[in-house]
Parts: sequence; C-alpha cells; structure tokens
Amino acid sequence: MKLACALFLLASVAQSADNSEVVSVAQKLFDAMHAHNGLAAALLFLPGAMLASVDATGKTSITPFEKFVERISSSNKNWLERMWNPKVQQHGVIATVWADYDFYLDGKFSHCGIDAFQMLKTESGWKIASISDSRVTEGCEQNPSGPPKP
Repeated sequence: MKLACALFLLASVAQSADNSEVVSVAQKLFDAMHAHNGLAAALLFLPGAMLASVDATGKTSITPFEKFVERISSSNKNWLERMWNPKVQQHGVIATVWADYDFYLDGKFSHCGIDAFQMLKTESGWKIASISDSRVTEGCEQNPSGPPKP
C-alpha cells in the first residue's frame, strides 16, 4: 500500500511539473509577442505549426506560424495578451492548454476569448503544434488582474 501511494505521489509531482512547463511555453509566447521578439516566438513552435482563429461572426482564419512570427517582429504596436485559469490536459508527450485570455493593442482592449494550445514534448522540451482561439469583443470575462497597468 505504501509503495502504491509513493508511486502515485511521484506520478502526480511529475505531472504537475509537466503542467507548469506547458503553461510556461504559452506564457513565453505572450512574452515574445509583447517584446516583438520573433526569434524567441519561433523557437516555441514545431515545424508546420498553424494558428487558427474564429471571430464572433464565425469567420475563421488559418495562419502558418512563420507568418505570425513575421507579424510579431514587424509590428510597431504594443501587444499584450494575458491568460488566466489555464487548464492542462496531458498524457505522456501530448498536452493541451485551454485558457481564458484578453488582448490589448497599444493599451486599448481589442478582444478576448479562449486560447487552446496543442503541444508535443520533444527532446528540447514542449513545443507548440497549433493554437486555436476564439475572438470576441463583448461579454468578456474580466481578467482577475483587472485592466493592464499603463
């Protein structure tokens, strides 16, 4: 019985560490976006990764990660994306992060929604295989941190 409890505890600790690493990759992307650091962002993606967005009207857009990274690098606007309530599902080398988010452009609210990251664990750590997000401008849940500080 003690061995079973110890193994369960070890598995829980390992799972918790992996969960925080997965959420950390998502946060690193937001940090790279804010810093306009396309290289740092690119290093977080797997080759062939895609970003899919759907707006409140149902219009969808699909963007290869390379184009997204170009936008990060070339934008002269201040990007701020914040997530909260991340929920992680993980099994071995595959993980999903599902989180509420809000996005501000040049300090003004732009949109909010859900970010859904699909990640795979590689020899060099967790990498983003795809990101899907919803984008709405009304009925947004309030970020627990409140509005961003100027």
